Amino acid sequence: MNKLLNFLDLTKGEDNKETVLENVKSNISFRGANLWILSCAIVVASIGLNVNSTAVIIGAMLISPLMGPIIGAGFALGIYDFELLKKSLKNLVIATFVSLAVSTIYFYLSPFKETQSELLARTSPNIYDILIAFFGGLVGVIAITRKEKGNPIPGVAIATALMPPLCTAGYGLAIGNYRFFGGAIYLYTINCVFICVATFLIVKFLKYPRLVQFEKAREKQITYVITTLTVVLLMPSIYFGYTLFEERKFEQKVNSFIQNEFTDKGYTIIYQKTRYKSNSSSVEIALLSKRFTPQESAEINQRLKIYDLKGTQFKIRQDTTNLKQDILNQIKNDKANVDEKDAVIATLRNEIENNKYDNTSLLNEARILFPVLTDISISNHPFNVSQEKKDIVPVVIYSSIKQLNREDTQKLEQWIKIRIKKNTVEVFWKSTSN
Repeated sequence: MNKLLNFLDLTKGEDNKETVLENVKSNISFRGANLWILSCAIVVASIGLNVNSTAVIIGAMLISPLMGPIIGAGFALGIYDFELLKKSLKNLVIATFVSLAVSTIYFYLSPFKETQSELLARTSPNIYDILIAFFGGLVGVIAITRKEKGNPIPGVAIATALMPPLCTAGYGLAIGNYRFFGGAIYLYTINCVFICVATFLIVKFLKYPRLVQFEKAREKQITYVITTLTVVLLMPSIYFGYTLFEERKFEQKVNSFIQNEFTDKGYTIIYQKTRYKSNSSSVEIALLSKRFTPQESAEINQRLKIYDLKGTQFKIRQDTTNLKQDILNQIKNDKANVDEKDAVIATLRNEIENNKYDNTSLLNEARILFPVLTDISISNHPFNVSQEKKDIVPVVIYSSIKQLNREDTQKLEQWIKIRIKKNTVEVFWKSTSN
């Protein structure tokens, strides 16, 4: 047992406590170069989130100096150095506001404002983010207290992901989506607090000397405040984690249902949409060719119980008409309409071609019966096409000094009908001056 405890002893390889504290204090301040490095890292991380590149995001976290004031706050709480705590929190606030400002400006100016998966991943924190932050913080503070520090800090920065939540919060501000902003800021706060808590616990475990000695009651009060803050942040994330767990279970059940009832039966799914809510989940699908009757759809809905999906609304999107038959009918109707139009056009063309009248011959013949005529002409006027009979009504215009009386006009009309073999004509008079 002693060998095991000796094997796990954290005090082995521990650096001088005063040296460790000096290193922690030196990395807290955000002035000059640190501020410029932070701003550049924020821009790089924002670009990575904007183009959905994990490699670029990791690169930004490798150069981020954000860990300093968070570790400093944890050490300050562990040794009751309230001046150090005040300085750490002040610099953390400065770094946070600078990061938010830079990321907001970037996303506001960026022409690409689509919400990528890397951005969405930072808007719904859960219990797993707390575990990552806490154990990442443990790695960070243990590494800082070693003589041979190695290079674990970049790995901690990657694991706890301090920069992407800040950039996502800036993205939320830039596009006016305050739900994104709130979720990302909550994730960032979780990371900060639980890295700080992990640091506090390690400092206590390694028994770093206290700067100020308090009475037991005062120490309990400080511990109570830290515990309360931890629980306040822990409870929502536990709820989000439970919701995530239930959503994953629901998706697995839906995938099993779709696989067994459709895919394995040879049906091709061209659309699938799943919505998970604790009280009203729904699944919608559309198939390539298979069509279900209402009875078949009802049977499929009944089988949801087998997959523990009772209460889930399931809908198969399908056209209520026979698309293939509709297309064939439409083609047939279009062909019939075209044939009918062609027949009408051919009839009208024939009518026009057959009604080319010799007005000169007609005038000579008409003057035998009506000597007062000086001119006569017949034409087929477009607006005289009968829509019902699809026939052309000839228009007769005669010229004379004096208009024919009613009886002579009727005689002229009857003669023209017989002469041009038409049942209907319209006769008009045009005056001729002496």
